[in-house]
Amino acid sequence: MATTKTAIATMKVAQISRPGGEFEIVEREIPKPEAGQVRIKIQACGICHSDSVTKDGVFPWIQYPRIPGHEVVGTIDELGSGVSEWIQGQRVGIGWHGGHDGVCLYCRRGDFRNCKNVKMPGISYDGGYQQYMVAPVTALATIPESLDSVEAAPLLCAGITTYNSLRHAGALPGDLVAVQGIGGLGHLGIQYAHKFGYRVAAIGRGPGNASLAERLGAHVYIDSNATNAAQELQKMGGAQVILATAPNSKAMSALIDGLAPNGKLMVVGASLDPIEVTPVQLIFGVHAVQGWAAGTPADAEDTLRFSELTGVRAMIETYPLEKAGEAYERMMSGDANFRVVLTI
Repeated sequence: MATTKTAIATMKVAQISRPGGEFEIVEREIPKPEAGQVRIKIQACGICHSDSVTKDGVFPWIQYPRIPGHEVVGTIDELGSGVSEWIQGQRVGIGWHGGHDGVCLYCRRGDFRNCKNVKMPGISYDGGYQQYMVAPVTALATIPESLDSVEAAPLLCAGITTYNSLRHAGALPGDLVAVQGIGGLGHLGIQYAHKFGYRVAAIGRGPGNASLAERLGAHVYIDSNATNAAQELQKMGGAQVILATAPNSKAMSALIDGLAPNGKLMVVGASLDPIEVTPVQLIFGVHAVQGWAAGTPADAEDTLRFSELTGVRAMIETYPLEKAGEAYERMMSGDANFRVVLTI
């Protein structure tokens, strides 16, 4: 008696097979969600500079082949066992925070970002450069109906990073807040700072970004190539917060003297070079330097709702999944205006 084989459902993915390898567009079997997981039919996935962690094998424990991507928006396609708080067809997003264990000391204190076993999509497990992905429910954020999926994707990383860091930095409406860098993070940071009611100084290199900075909501543009940016900030009374978005540690170090008393340099642009600051710079004026990483799914939902209400949006270039390699290179070149999103 002849037997009939069941056809295996497959999907298209863009994967990296080894550290430093190129993107490969291949077919894989569509995964099944396990307990506590959902499967998402992906609509859009932003490309972030942090995807280089997977592309270049920055963490030696990453298992390959691996699919990058942590700015994911799509609809729930299937529920794993035990999942009751989410429903099929619901539109959800996943950012840098890809899940937590809920039982470690930090989770028990509600500090999920510092979970001892925190997960990162595209690094700990396969991310959004694919047509379907599986993720734990602790990674999921709801997406407001009025936000397009392509619009929402970058807000799940670049958006939450700038929004969340600014709202925790200690500035009050009317305070001078400076945003260093007018790129993928900075162009969102300027918008959020303006909507928070700060007096916004945008700091860029060269005169070319002055008009853009003004359109984004900056009250003042400082060309750091033409003038001493720290001195210019002091002429305005000093910045209560300087949001450092461009990954240039030397440029960040040069801005510390632009802080007002009790001011804070909030670092969100990742660089491996040291920030140089003397104890005297910190002690006199009671200055602080603090790093900030994205946020939890609840923070992502706050970011999305605020963006929906105030009209904050990323400037976006789109590419199809099949051109993931080209899209990644475009993002890494620094020439993109300003976020790159794969449409799937």
